[in-house]
Amino acid sequence: MILSDKAYAKINISLDIIEKMSNGYHSLKTIMQSINLYDDITIKCTKGAGIKINTDVPYIPDDERNIAVKTTKAFYEYTGITGYHTNIKISKNIPICAGLGGGSADAACVLRILNILHKTELSTKTLEDIGASVGSDVPFCVSGGTKLSEGRGEILTDLPSTPHCYVVVCKPPFSLSTPEVFSKVDVKKIRMKPDTDGILKALELGELKSIARRMYNVFEDIITRGKIEIETIKGTLLDNGALSALMTGSGPTVYGIFDEINKAQNAYSHLRGSYKECFLTETI
Repeated sequence: MILSDKAYAKINISLDIIEKMSNGYHSLKTIMQSINLYDDITIKCTKGAGIKINTDVPYIPDDERNIAVKTTKAFYEYTGITGYHTNIKISKNIPICAGLGGGSADAACVLRILNILHKTELSTKTLEDIGASVGSDVPFCVSGGTKLSEGRGEILTDLPSTPHCYVVVCKPPFSLSTPEVFSKVDVKKIRMKPDTDGILKALELGELKSIARRMYNVFEDIITRGKIEIETIKGTLLDNGALSALMTGSGPTVYGIFDEINKAQNAYSHLRGSYKECFLTETI
C-alpha cells in the first residue's frame, strides 16, 4: 500500500496569549490560515514491523524525535493495528523551525494518509485528537483552511475563509527556539493585542483590508534575538504594498498579505536576493 499527499504550511493571522495554565503550558487564542506552501509526503506500508523515515534534509532526526514518527506510533496505538512496516518519505519545502507549522503539517498529513491506507475511516475530530497528543498545531493542520484555535490548539472553530490573497513568506537566516520564546512570556506584561473579535467579524463580511488592519502577534514584543532583521523584512513588505506584515507563530518567519499579484511579486523580488527561504504563495 502506498499513498502520497501534501502537508500545507500555516500562518497566524492573529496570535494572542490568554494565560499560563496550571500545567505550565500557555493558553493561546489564534486565527490560523493554510497557505499553498507544502511538503510532499509518501507513505508505503508493507507486511512487517517498524517505522522508517527518509527526508531530503540530512539534519532532521529519523527516530522518535521526529514528529512524523511519533504520530505514526500514536495512530497505531489508537487503532490497535499491527503487523506493518511503515516507510515515510518527506520532501521538505516548508522552512524548518520557522513558525510555519512544518512539522505539525507533516504529522497531520501522516494521519490522513494512514487513515486512508488502513481504511480506518476515523473522523476528522478523531484525527485531530490523536494529533493533539503529539503537537499543538497538528489538530489545525489535519484539515486546515481558516480556523480559530484556542487552548493548546485542541479547541478549533471553523471560520469563513480568508478572502483570497497573495502571501510573501520570508524566513531570516536564523531560527528561534519555541520553548525558549515561551519561557520569556509574562502574560501580565502583554500590552498590545490583536483585535481578534474584529477579525472574526471581518471574516464574516469578507473584508480583507479590515482583517489586515487588526492583525497582530504578541510574540513580536517578546522576542529579542533577530528583532531588527524581522522588523526590516516587515518594512520591506509594507513598503512594497502589503496590506499587513506579521511574524507567524513564535517566529522568526515574517509574511505579508497582498490583494494584488504585482505588488506581491515586487515584494518577493526585493527580498529573494537577500533571503534564501523566501516564497510567493497564496491562501488556500
